[in-house]
Amino acid sequence: MAELIQVAGADDPRLRDYTDLRDVSLRKLLETERGLYIAEGEKVVRRAVEAGHRPRSLLLAPRWMESLADVLQTTDAPCYVLDEKTIEQVTGFHVHRGALAAMERPEPATPEVVLASAHRVLVAEDLVDHTNVGGRETPQFSSNTRTRSRIAIFENIVDHTNLGAAFRSAAAIGVDGVLVTPSCADPLYRRSIRVSMGTVFQVPWARIDSWPGDIDMIKEHGYVVAGMTLGEGAITLDDLVAEGHPHLALVFGTEGHGLTRQADRRLDRRVTIPMMRGVDSLNVAASAAVAFYATR
Repeated sequence: MAELIQVAGADDPRLRDYTDLRDVSLRKLLETERGLYIAEGEKVVRRAVEAGHRPRSLLLAPRWMESLADVLQTTDAPCYVLDEKTIEQVTGFHVHRGALAAMERPEPATPEVVLASAHRVLVAEDLVDHTNVGGRETPQFSSNTRTRSRIAIFENIVDHTNLGAAFRSAAAIGVDGVLVTPSCADPLYRRSIRVSMGTVFQVPWARIDSWPGDIDMIKEHGYVVAGMTLGEGAITLDDLVAEGHPHLALVFGTEGHGLTRQADRRLDRRVTIPMMRGVDSLNVAASAAVAFYATR
C-alpha cells in the first residue's frame, strides 16, 4: 500500500517532480532527465496504473483519497497529501482533475515492434471457462495474422492538445498503432495525456528514428502509405476507402504547413477530405478522427 505523507509546504524537496508544470521547455528537460511523465486526473492515473506503468509518487488533495483508494492499495510509492491551495502553488496551475502522479516512463517500443504487433492478434484456444477470461490463470494463445490493420503516423505535430486528441480518436476508433516522427510532440507530456484521457496508454506507439526515410521500412511491412493533404492530384478519402487496402498507414502533417515535401514524395497515395461552404481544411485532430472512422 502507498505510504501516505502529509506535506505542509510547497517548497518540500520531495515534490520537485511536480514543480512548474506549465513550463513546457523545463518539463521536457526534466522528464527526459528523470525518466518520468506526469499523469493528471483520477481517470488518467487509474488508466496509467492499469496499463502496468509504475507510479514513482502520487500527489493528492484529501478529498480524492477515497476515490483512488484501490490504486493506493496496488503500489508502495509515496503519496503526498496536501490541501488544494498548496498543490496549486507547487504545480503552478489549478489541478481541477484532483490528482497527480509522477509515473516511471516505460521502455520505448520500436517502430518495428508496433508495426509487427499491428499485423497480429492473440486468439484464445480451448478456453471454455468464461471466468478465466481476464483472470489469474493464463489461457493458451495462438498468434494469427490480421487480415486488416491501420496505423497512424503523426509528422511534426507540436501542439500537445492536437496530439492528445488524435490519440483519443485512434483508441476510440480502433487504430492498431501510432508512429510519431522525431520532431513530433511527446505523447507522454502531461497535456497530451490529459487531452487523450489516458488513451495514449492503450494504443501501441513508437517514435521513428529516421523520417521520412523510414517510410520505406513501413512499406516493407506491407503498408500502403497514404498522406492527408490539400495538394493537387490527391484522391478523395472515399476513393481511398474504395480501394480496400488491407494494411493502411495514414500520415498527418503539422498544423500549419501540412506534410513536408520530403514525406510527400514518398507517399503511395495523396488523400484529401472534400470540404464544403468555403472551408479549406480541418484541424489535424479532427481530420484524423474523420480518416480513422472512414477507414475503419
